[in-house]
Amino acid sequence: MQQIDWIVLIFTLISIVAYGVWKTRGSKNVQDFIRGGNQSKWWTIGLSVMATQASAITFLSTPGQAFHDGMGFVQFYFGVPIAMVIICLVFIPIYHRLKVYTAYEYLESRFDLKTRSLAAILFLIQRGLAAGITIYAPAIILSAVLGWDLITLNIIIGILVVIYTVSGGTKAVSVTQKHQMAVIFTGMFIAFFMIVNALPADVTFTKALDIAGASDKMKVLDFSFDFNNRYTFWSGIIGGSFLALSYFGTDQSQVQRYLSGKSIKEMQLGLLFNGLLKVPMQFFILLVGVMVFVFYQFNVTPLNFSPTATETVMSSSYAEDYEALQDEQDLIFNKKQILINEFIKSEDKAISKQITKANIADKENRTAARDLIKLAAKEKEIKVEDNDKDYVFIHFILNNLPRGLIGLLLAVILSAAMSSTASELNALGSTTALDLYKRNVVTEKSENHYLNASKWFTLLWGIIAILIACVANLFDNLIQLVNIIGSIFYGNVLGIFLLAFFIKYVKSNAVFTAALITQIIVISIYYFAMFLPESQGEKALLGYLWLNLIGCALVMGIAILLQSFKGNNESNFAQ
Repeated sequence: MQQIDWIVLIFTLISIVAYGVWKTRGSKNVQDFIRGGNQSKWWTIGLSVMATQASAITFLSTPGQAFHDGMGFVQFYFGVPIAMVIICLVFIPIYHRLKVYTAYEYLESRFDLKTRSLAAILFLIQRGLAAGITIYAPAIILSAVLGWDLITLNIIIGILVVIYTVSGGTKAVSVTQKHQMAVIFTGMFIAFFMIVNALPADVTFTKALDIAGASDKMKVLDFSFDFNNRYTFWSGIIGGSFLALSYFGTDQSQVQRYLSGKSIKEMQLGLLFNGLLKVPMQFFILLVGVMVFVFYQFNVTPLNFSPTATETVMSSSYAEDYEALQDEQDLIFNKKQILINEFIKSEDKAISKQITKANIADKENRTAARDLIKLAAKEKEIKVEDNDKDYVFIHFILNNLPRGLIGLLLAVILSAAMSSTASELNALGSTTALDLYKRNVVTEKSENHYLNASKWFTLLWGIIAILIACVANLFDNLIQLVNIIGSIFYGNVLGIFLLAFFIKYVKSNAVFTAALITQIIVISIYYFAMFLPESQGEKALLGYLWLNLIGCALVMGIAILLQSFKGNNESNFAQ
């Protein structure tokens, strides 16, 4: 990085933090701190909702996901517009009418305190873990760029977010997210056009899409009913809808964004705005990754994009084997160059099939390299992540973009991290203060006491998130890890809310018991059907998106059965 990159990066981040603190200094009460004084307009809500979900992981991992697997990941978001409409029609009117501060407050009025507390605890567990990951993700990037240790970076990033989140609460999160989204969109559009411009002179954007298509990267829709496949049209529409309903309708980090709206209409318009833009935005980010793939069809790539992984294997006894694979990679690259040049001239389908075969050989070679990295790490008795999806985009940024733009793209990723983490900490603090502390520990205190409690709990969760980030390890890739964590818990919580909304005869004890049983079952399904097979190098028996549907259906079904059984027993006893 050059001096201009440092100036752009530091100025962008400090100005966002300073603006957030200055603009929202002095929250006077819980209403201001948690609901932002109910002053947000629809476009602020829409951007805030979008920024909360679009963490650094989105801009770090999604292009790498497209580089390796193509555009199919966009199907994951197909359920978002459906969920937005349902939330606008069902969830928002209820929340607005009851004037709740948190989503879980409603559950106490419908069921009882223990059900409210259980739902809040499930949220705190999964969102607390996710907050740590959203800090950890950009720390990986800066670690690769600067050579700093991860712990130092996690602490620095966490402190930056905590400063304005504790200071201004929801309003600080909302006003800073508008500026963060402006930085994000500007940086990503510039990066996209720079990538296309960096392609050879005779490769137009249309031809670049043809090359990507010939390499099987442009397959957007998969209508198969393969439950092993994580991303299909059906898993996106069904499983994705349940995940989006849970996330946007019951996750306090999102609910708190639209509860700050000036009116019910502003809240609904904000969510519909997000629903309309979310799929195109994710499509565009994936397309950036596909263009990076096309760029690397004309430029040499490393066998593994992670510098730490490469350094580990090259300093081990497997270095010669790794170099042999690199030589094989060069041969594959040269063969693909010839085939792609021929394809550009003729667009012959027969050549397209040969390109596909060359890509398969490329993938097998990279898999062999990953195996050597694992062996090298085992030899050195250290833990090294061999999966390099999260490093693809940052490798391109650091090695191919001009001065100044590198700093801007790093600011994009860090701004996304800050916006998402701020929303999470804000929600974690308010949920802990109002749903647990106020209702279970200290029930008779002043408004100022609970305002200070919200701030202190926000700070506490900031520390916890930093600690989680310091011990985090990469999974398959970061964006999948966050969604897996959510899928394990979200379906259960959504089922509790749907029971509350629509199944009026089901009472609190049945719901509480059903939720506990469901969570145990869902975690067991994840472990035995997904985690265990993948840890042994086998294909998962079930895509994680289906956990949302399974969890929701289980808690509703078990609660209805328990309530029916209790009702029958009471009826028999009365007779």
